[in-house]
Amino acid sequence: MRILIDIGHPAHVHLFKNFTIEMQKQGHIVLFTCREKEFEIELLKANGFKYVSFGKKYKSIAGKIFGLLVFDLKMLKTAIKFKPDIFLSVGSMYAAQVAFMLRKPHFTFEDTGNLEQIRLYLPFTKMVFTPDVLKRDLGEKQLRYPSYHELAYLSPNYFSPDNSIYKFLGIESKDSYVIIRFVSWNATHDVGQNGINDKDKNDIISFLATKYKVFISSESELPVELKKYKIKIPPEHIHHALYYADLVISEGATMASEAGVLGTTAIYVNSIEACNNRDQEKYELVYNFKSGQGVLDKVKEIVKENLGKEELNNRKEIMLSNKIDVTDFLLWFVKNYPESYLELKKNPKYQFNFKINNGLHSKKI
Repeated sequence: MRILIDIGHPAHVHLFKNFTIEMQKQGHIVLFTCREKEFEIELLKANGFKYVSFGKKYKSIAGKIFGLLVFDLKMLKTAIKFKPDIFLSVGSMYAAQVAFMLRKPHFTFEDTGNLEQIRLYLPFTKMVFTPDVLKRDLGEKQLRYPSYHELAYLSPNYFSPDNSIYKFLGIESKDSYVIIRFVSWNATHDVGQNGINDKDKNDIISFLATKYKVFISSESELPVELKKYKIKIPPEHIHHALYYADLVISEGATMASEAGVLGTTAIYVNSIEACNNRDQEKYELVYNFKSGQGVLDKVKEIVKENLGKEELNNRKEIMLSNKIDVTDFLLWFVKNYPESYLELKKNPKYQFNFKINNGLHSKKI
């Protein structure tokens, strides 16, 4: 089988990583396509995946409209040459539209509910996989599954933390640290949205720096006074850093959710509500704020409470007991398509066969 996967964000590489490794082991051929945005290409290279880059993304509204045509043409040219049997993505209008042109099925994951983007790919998509906590109704093509995207790559079935991350961070294993994530606000869904303002950023960082090593991950260039905090590790190691962190504060929904599923307390700060992060709040793993107002007070509360990893892991285990392994589910679905598609249309509960088994990965998918 030949599979084309379009990537629009570093987290998408992670989502499809274990799926791709398993499929390639079994002789299937996978090609990634991407735009140059942040760490996508570094992650693809680190995993040894074959990819085609379509160049830099356009940031302005006019540029994004022009980019739709440019990237569609580049995708079409690549797909004609590669001859995929199936297209996969996370909400890619390029993959969806070209799959439709070539009369091939496009399957996508979606967890934002961003209607502007959904309208551009839904008519050309065979099925949309969404977490069951995403309340938006996308119609008959939607399949709700009891999990998060992040559990495709951070499920204990596939992920084991590596404490050599302390060496990459340049600190000792006894050192406590926090990670703060800032986004660039250039994505289509970020227009008109906001996170932590400069004053709140400085107040939060000033407080945390008195008690922890502070590391900042940022999509855009950091101001001079914050450059000393910039995290300098290979992007493929970020999840080990999240696991051992004492706290994660993130304007990006993905990193906050990643921390939560790893059992690290996280604070998500963004005017866009994220369904996964909201769900994780009931397990007291992620706390959600629409702006920086009140975040410092919450940080002080978390620091004072000083929960140990054992208690946080207990919360994580309760959360995991209610979720399925997304990679195992996707492996079954793709390898058995089209029978799997028909099975899910007839019996959506079949997906519950892929429960997380806490690291004892033994299923033959």
